[in-house]
Amino acid sequence: MTWIQIFFSNIDIHRLAFHYNKRMRLNLLRNGLLIILAIIFLPACASLQYYNQAITGHLGVLAKQKPIASYIDSSDTSTELRQQLEKVVTLRTFAAEQLYMPVERQYSSYADLNRRYVVWNVFAAPSLSTQAKSWCYPVIGCADYRGYYDKKNAQAYAQRLANDGFDVYVAGVTAYSTLGWFNDPVLNTFINRSDAELANLIFHEFAHQLLYAKGDTVFNESFATVVAREGVRRWMQQHGNTKAYQRFLQDQSRRQQFVDLVIMFRDKLQTLYDRDISDEHKHKEKARILGALRNRHQLLKASWGGRSDYDQWFEHNINNAQLNTVAAYNELVPAFEALLDHYQGNLGEFYAHCKQLALMDLEKRKQILPPLTQASLYIQAE
Repeated sequence: MTWIQIFFSNIDIHRLAFHYNKRMRLNLLRNGLLIILAIIFLPACASLQYYNQAITGHLGVLAKQKPIASYIDSSDTSTELRQQLEKVVTLRTFAAEQLYMPVERQYSSYADLNRRYVVWNVFAAPSLSTQAKSWCYPVIGCADYRGYYDKKNAQAYAQRLANDGFDVYVAGVTAYSTLGWFNDPVLNTFINRSDAELANLIFHEFAHQLLYAKGDTVFNESFATVVAREGVRRWMQQHGNTKAYQRFLQDQSRRQQFVDLVIMFRDKLQTLYDRDISDEHKHKEKARILGALRNRHQLLKASWGGRSDYDQWFEHNINNAQLNTVAAYNELVPAFEALLDHYQGNLGEFYAHCKQLALMDLEKRKQILPPLTQASLYIQAE
């Protein structure tokens, strides 16, 4: 454990609340974090500015939280919100008892941010490569995105990257995990989801606290996606909500077809970029391939009866960065599904194996995981 981790691990907002009011407590915490970051990033003013907005933004979220119990007990709470928060309480219990997740005080409070997204993530990639740009942070390692609490700041940073020749994409995010460093609140940005989608999101975020491979976005997101899906299946079966679960499966089926389509065309692009031809020719072929992707989506949409699930995704000028956002959450999903099948749904054994994989060197893990997409093949994690 590094000295930075020791500092973070000794921060307990609930204990600080005993001695300070909310404003004083958050200012104290913010200033302490900024002092540490100033020491680390003193030569890089841009880095310090970024961490300043990140710390201030997250503490702003925490400042608006109130215990879920207080909302449930209050006569001022709408019936709809009370019902959704009661579901969260049920989901937390299920996650702890049936999915063996480290729930603790996570999602025990609620915050209304009065906006649609909690953060906006910036994604980037070279214009002739599908290799995602990554950013490295203290404690958590590297990730293939950079988050901002203000949309304009995210767009401004994305524009600077675009000016440097990168493909960029800015996406609003409704939830994120602080990996247990803080007690994450339930947010208005996702509370009104359907039963299955609410469960899927909460189980996904809990999965990040259960397992996190430093510097490997694809591994982390794919693992959380598989755990969340399995959690939804078990939760919906236990509660006997067959129709809702069937709707969830239909949505997931359409999602998988969309994912398969995007990843297939992303691979086509990488094959193009690897060819020994001029950059001018590559850019022309890139435009043609992305046009073909749009056409294939229209065919897929027609097979769904005209459903517009992913129309908004196709509103943008599609580029490498945008394609990577789909791959990051899904590229290793078949590998983790195969591993879960191998253990016949035994989550304890599945988690243990995945934790062994997470401890491996990144390159070794990349060599091991692809074969797991073949369900009959068992790979022993060392």
